[in-house]
Formats: sequence, C-alpha cells, structure tokens
Amino acid sequence: MRKIILALRLSWQASPLFTAVFVTLTLATSPAPVVTAWLTKLVLDDITAGALPATVAEKGIALAVTILVTGLIPHVTQYASREIERRVGLRAQERLFITAESFVGMARFEDPVFLNRMQMALLHGATTPGAMVTAVLSIVRAVVTGLGFLGSLLVISPWLPALILASVLPMLAVELSLARRRAGLSWRLSPIERREMFFRDLLTNAQAAKEIRLFGIGTYLRELMTAQRRLADRENRRMDRREVGVQALIGLGSAVVSGGALLWAVLAAAGGRISVGDISLLVASVAGVQSASVSLVHTIAQCHRQLLLFDHYVQVTAAGPDLPIAPSPRAIAPLARGIVFRDVWFRYSPDHPWALRGLDLTIPRGRTVGLIGRNGAGKSTLIKLLCRMYDPERGSILWDGVDLRELDPAELRARIGVVFQDYMEYDLTAAENIGLGDLERLHDRERVTAAAADAGAHAFVSRLPRSYDTLLSRLFFQGEETAEDTSGAIGVTLSGGQWQRLALARAHLRAGCDLMILDEPSSGLDAEAEYEIHRTLRQRRTGRTNVLISHRLNTVREADLLVVLDEGTVVESGTHEELVARGGTYADLFSLQAEGYLEVLPGQAGR
Repeated sequence: MRKIILALRLSWQASPLFTAVFVTLTLATSPAPVVTAWLTKLVLDDITAGALPATVAEKGIALAVTILVTGLIPHVTQYASREIERRVGLRAQERLFITAESFVGMARFEDPVFLNRMQMALLHGATTPGAMVTAVLSIVRAVVTGLGFLGSLLVISPWLPALILASVLPMLAVELSLARRRAGLSWRLSPIERREMFFRDLLTNAQAAKEIRLFGIGTYLRELMTAQRRLADRENRRMDRREVGVQALIGLGSAVVSGGALLWAVLAAAGGRISVGDISLLVASVAGVQSASVSLVHTIAQCHRQLLLFDHYVQVTAAGPDLPIAPSPRAIAPLARGIVFRDVWFRYSPDHPWALRGLDLTIPRGRTVGLIGRNGAGKSTLIKLLCRMYDPERGSILWDGVDLRELDPAELRARIGVVFQDYMEYDLTAAENIGLGDLERLHDRERVTAAAADAGAHAFVSRLPRSYDTLLSRLFFQGEETAEDTSGAIGVTLSGGQWQRLALARAHLRAGCDLMILDEPSSGLDAEAEYEIHRTLRQRRTGRTNVLISHRLNTVREADLLVVLDEGTVVESGTHEELVARGGTYADLFSLQAEGYLEVLPGQAGR
C-alpha cells in the first residue's frame, strides 16, 4: 500500500487535471455494461410481451445512448491516460536523476548491483505511477461491473453467483504467483540484458569500430551478444510456457462453468421458469462477471508485479547519501597553508587489497608536487580521495587543518581544477566541451576562447566548420536537423590529442581555483605540443598549488617536490636532483626512461 500511495501521489503531482478527468470518466462508465445488459433484457421482454412501440422505443433510445456514450468516453480516457504516463514519466525520471546527482562519491556507480537496480529503476520508475492509476481504476471498474452482474445473476438464480465466484478464486491465486515469478525473473535477467546492451552498443560504437574491423572481432562480439539474448529468451520462453499451461487450465474451468450456466438457462427457459430476456441477461451477466473477474485478477497480478519492480525505483530514490555530509559544513576559505594526508588507509571494498597504506603527504600551498609511481601505486586513488569521491577508511585529509569530511563537497570541488587521465569527450559543441569546466562561464565566449588558447586548442577549434559552435560528434546532427532533414552540417570528430587539449581547456577555465590537478595532461600529445603545453602550465602555475601526475618524468622533474609512491605509500620525496643523487626508485625509473634518449644512433659515434 505504501508503494501504491507513492505511485498515485506521483501521478497526482505530475498531472492533477488529467488524473481527475481519468478518474471521473472511468468511474462514471463503470456501471455501463450492467445498464446495457438490463436495458437489453427489458427491450427483449417488451418485444416478446407485445408492448407498445413507443414503450419499446424509449428503452431502445436509452440503450442506444448508453452504447454511444460507452463507445466515445474510452477515447477520451485513453488520451488522459497517455498524458498522465508522459507527465509522470518525466517527473519520475527527473526525481531519479536528482537522486543520482545527490550521491557525493563514485562508489555506487562502480557497484554492479546498484547499476542493475538503477537500470530497473529507469525502466519501471517512469511507467509504474501511471500504470498504478490505470490499475486501481481498472480494479474499481471491474469490482463495480462484477458486483452489478452478480446482483443480476442473483435475481435469476441464487446459486449462480456462488458458482461463478468459486471459479474465480483459483485464478487469482495462480496469477499472483505468476506475477511474483515474473518480477523475480526480471531481476535475475537484468545483468544478462545489460551485457547484451553493452555488446550491442560496442558493435555500433564509432570509437570501437576501428579495432573491431582491424582485429576481425565483430563476429566474436556478435556471438557474445547473441548468447546473452538467447539466454534471456530461453528463460522468458520457459516462463511463458508455464503461464500458458496454467492459464489454459483456468480458461477451461471457466468455459465449463459458463457452458453449464447457459445450458441450465436454456432448459429453464424451455420449462417456462425464466424469460427470453432473462437468458439474455444471464448470458451477459456470466460473460460480464467472468470478464470482470479476468480483468480484476489480471490487473491485480500485473499491479503486484509492477509494484515489485517499482521497488527498485523506491530503493534508489530513498537510498540517501553515499558519503556522510556534515549537518553544518564549515566554510571553506582559500587555501592558505596546504593539504595534508595523515595516515590515510583506503581500499575500494573489503575484498580489494589496500590501495593506500598509511600514506602521509603534505602538499604546500603555492607549490607544485609531482606524483610518480608504477601502475597501481595509488596515484589515481589519491586524487579521488583528494576530490572526495571516496573517504579514507582510516586517517584523514586536511585542507588547511580542516578534515575534508567537515566541508561541503560542492564548495570543495569548486576550488579544484582537474584533468583526469580518463577525461570525457562530450558529444556537444567545442564551446560546451570547454564551458562545462565552469558553468558560470559557459556562455562567456571571451573566457572560453582564452582557456582554449592556454591549452593550445584555439588554433584548431577556430578552423572547425562552425568554430566554437561546431558539434564534436557523429552521433547527432548539428542543430535541430532530423534523419529526414540532413541539410545542416554534420558534426566532426577530433584526434586524441585535440580532445586532450579541450580537457586541458576545461581545467584552465577555472584559472582562479586554489588547486589544479593534472593527471597525465600530455599523454596523447606529440613532443612539440607537449613542450608547448608544459611551458604554458609552468607560466600559469606560478603562485598556485598544483598536483602533477605523469609517467614521463621529464614533464615533472621541474616540480618543487617529487613524491614517489609504491604499493600505496610514500617511499621517496624530494627534488629531482635530490632523488637522482639518492639512487632509489626514482633514479631507477629516470635512468630507464633516459636510456632511450642517450643511445648513440648509427653513424653518429665519435661526433
């Protein structure tokens, strides 16, 4: 009932007018089948009794009007129902994604169980509220119609209503059981359907198309996709067969009851115990009760299944924050002293190894710190904790002595500029790809252009067909064009290095931020472009706190402080010269990279 009330409340909040129209018209037409059956009986009885034509005509006109009204109103109620579904769908979707936006960190988006639940919530959260309105009214209508016909049967014979009801109860029990099985099957199949969707999207993805064709793996991926579909189809087919068998038995029982009642009515009419009109009323009533019963049972079963699936939407929207937020967050001031990691321990789950192990690190204000380490050393994890995508399991991270958990996450992140190693490529215009770095400057073309220039992107962006207004995607048409109207320009695609420059421009848009984090900011650039980017970065980072991560040690060697991570802890720190002289991990890594540049090329010996 709690879920039903929530679904009905969503419907009323989304569209009170159409919900009221739908409810009123549905309730008004509920008795119509019973009225039609009684008018038909009265007309037949009048005709067989030789009543005056005017008397027969009055009842005939009333019957015609009833049929006309019941024929027209369903079209209006159908429109109202569809409008309710549209409006409720929009409201439910907005509420779901507002909830998703409220999640502070990343843990839930890296949890397969939550992602399955989110997918189910997307599928059923938008449709259930509208379906609940329809279902509740269908139940009311079926009850009103069924009781009306049962009362009509009671007039003809006292035992007929009991017989009809006895044939309905097994149907209700079976349908509810099947509904529970269907809901459970939907949940079990959701991971399979997500995998199928993954392979389907992969086979139509422009980025993946190169490797798929080069390596000839299209058939392999298609077979994996088809295997998921066949697995889901097999389970659904098994369920369908079970339903068909059970429902066939129920249908056979209902047919036997209907046939027996009709046979009794024919014999009773032949014996003069009931009239021809009574036969008409009995046939309509038996059919009406069984139809109402089938509708009632089917609606209850569907409602039961829908509510079981709607539970995923309820659980997502009621999930609450994933990371604790201080009831009264402390005001965050511009960074004055620095950031301190104090005995920080972190792992992504109890089943994962420790990513950080008692890490101690100080990032002084106004200095550039370079993080160095092999893959898996904990560099990216450190950045995620610094941006408060996760909280340490033990220890603390302090911003000028204040634990990050005491600050408002949004205010903290507003003071940080980041270029992630796995930066995003948005299927939007070039200006939007840059402007997303600071929404307040999204439409400030002068500031967007300056950020692009700082990142070395202005030259190629200005040469695009529509300059900064060019769509950077092949998925959509430029502007409002449709598949039928492709007269407008189609979007363009960029190289990896060009995309990386746009990601840098996005970070440069926050020029006044307290902390700039650059995770492999030049990995996709050629040597000349890399030199220009780092020259610009050196100019821009003066007086600002920077964290720089790179496997290319020549790009971080000028940092004020180099920190070497290994297995989640700091093993070395100092300047480039100090670490090389120490002969430790950094010196080994630097020597390995330098060897390739120090080798003498053929023909150059002795020069």
